[in-house]
Amino acid sequence: MISVVLLGGGNVAHHLTQAFLACKDVDLKQLYARNASSIANFQNEISITDDLNLLADADVYIIAISDDAISSISSQLPENKLVTHTSGSVAMNSLNNTGRKGIFYPLQSFSKTKPVNFSEIPICIEAEQDEDLKILEQLAQLISPKVYQISSDQRSKLHVAAVFVNNFTNHMYKIGNDICKQYDVPFEVLLPLIQETAAKIQHVAPNEAQTGPAKRKDQETIQRHLNLLNTKQKEIYQLITKSIQNG
Repeated sequence: MISVVLLGGGNVAHHLTQAFLACKDVDLKQLYARNASSIANFQNEISITDDLNLLADADVYIIAISDDAISSISSQLPENKLVTHTSGSVAMNSLNNTGRKGIFYPLQSFSKTKPVNFSEIPICIEAEQDEDLKILEQLAQLISPKVYQISSDQRSKLHVAAVFVNNFTNHMYKIGNDICKQYDVPFEVLLPLIQETAAKIQHVAPNEAQTGPAKRKDQETIQRHLNLLNTKQKEIYQLITKSIQNG
């Protein structure tokens, strides 16, 4: 059994807590948050604290807090312990603990109000020492079958890719919703199309799945679309169209 202390009160920490509590082979010994109220809903299931001096002893310490606080918090953790963080964009050497360092990065967009199935979530791991990598691999496999050894350099690139396929894509949904509202069309009409597009790239490469007027270089349709858009929407439409046409 692997013992864990989890630090954080946000979305990632919330779902990792639930995943670890549901796993009989993980001993989640304690939760820490600077604001104890953010983890108070778990106080009947596990020890909680807002004092770093009162942290329990554990095999692995997982920091799931904002990126800009990782360095400071890690420097205050127990010596000679395996300390990890869950960030997609912060390098492993940003950990300032005096002991062993690692990464435990679940690649998913989390919201406290939406349940997740960790068996479908990739977990990217990294460690300075081979033995620590084995510990993190074992821990990750206890909650997910999708475990990848990814270096900090690879993870930084992966995080940029994730921003494109998640955050930027969601912004496109927002623009589509704005257009629907403007012209009194229900956005829900687009949901099957969104689902089909997401499903399609599980079977074919994104460049092969690309369709639409930009791909066809249908200038008449493109111009009709531009005539319907505001200035900001036009800029985005033209930029994406050019990118598609340039491959």
